[in-house]
Amino acid sequence: MTQILSRFGVEVTFVDATDPCAVEAALPGARLLYLETVSNPTVQVADLRLLAERAHHHGASVIVDNTFASPYLQQPLALGADAVVHSTTKYIGGHSDVVGGAVVVSDAALGERLYFLRNAVGSPPGPFDAWLTLRGAKTLAVRMDRHCENAARIADMLVSHPSVTQVYYPGLASHPGHEVAAKQMRGFGGMVSFRVRGGAAEAVAVCGRTRLFTLGESLGGVESLIEHPARMTHASTAGSPLEVPADLVRLSVGIETCEDLIEDLREALG
Repeated sequence: MTQILSRFGVEVTFVDATDPCAVEAALPGARLLYLETVSNPTVQVADLRLLAERAHHHGASVIVDNTFASPYLQQPLALGADAVVHSTTKYIGGHSDVVGGAVVVSDAALGERLYFLRNAVGSPPGPFDAWLTLRGAKTLAVRMDRHCENAARIADMLVSHPSVTQVYYPGLASHPGHEVAAKQMRGFGGMVSFRVRGGAAEAVAVCGRTRLFTLGESLGGVESLIEHPARMTHASTAGSPLEVPADLVRLSVGIETCEDLIEDLREALG
C-alpha cells in the first residue's frame, strides 16, 4: 500500500480497526475502507457491521480480508461489506499445495468489472490450481471445526504457562474482541499468537525447538505451523507504526491430535 499503490496516486491512512472512533475520524473524504479481521498476526477483531455502516454513511466502500476466518466462520457480505478477499492458499485450499486468491461480491455489476479486470490482467488460476482449491473447499467445514477446537485448547494452555506473557486468541474471554467475535463468527479460528519471556531471542528459539509444529510462513493447512512474524511474514513492517512485537510467536494450529501439539509446545517453551 505504501510502496506500490502510492505510485498510482492512492493515498492510505492506517488506523486501528478495533477503535470505531479512530476509523470514523479517518473516513471523511475516503473512497475505501479496507479491513483485515481476524488480523494477522495479532489476531484482532473488528466490528464489521458497525464499521460498514459508518463507511457507507461517508460514501466509502468496504473490503474485508477474511482469510483468517474463512467463509465458514465469518460472512462479511452479510455484515455489510461490499467485497471480501481470501487467500485461497490458506484455509480454503487447506492442504498447503496451492497458491491462489479470490474476490467475492454480491453486486452483479461489480462482479462483471472484476471479471473483466481478471481476464485483461491475466490473473485466473490454472485448471489444476482451481481443482485443488475446490477439493479443499469440500472439507472446509469439518477442518475448521477441528482447527477451532485445537486452537482453543492450546490457547487455554498458553494462558497459564509461566513462559508466556500474553496470548492473542478471540476465543478467550479476556480477549478485547471476544464479544464481537462471538457475535459475528461461527467459531474463533485456528490462529493463535503469544508473547514469550526473554524477548526476540527466546521467541526465535521457541520456534526452533518445536518438533510437530513446522517452521513456516504460511497458515491454514491441515498441519500445524509456527513462525516468528517480526523476522518472517512481517519483517517489512520493522521501524514503522505497524511493527509487530519482537517477542511474538504465531501459530497456525492444524488438525493433528491436540494432546501431541500441546506437549510439543510445552517442551519448546521449557
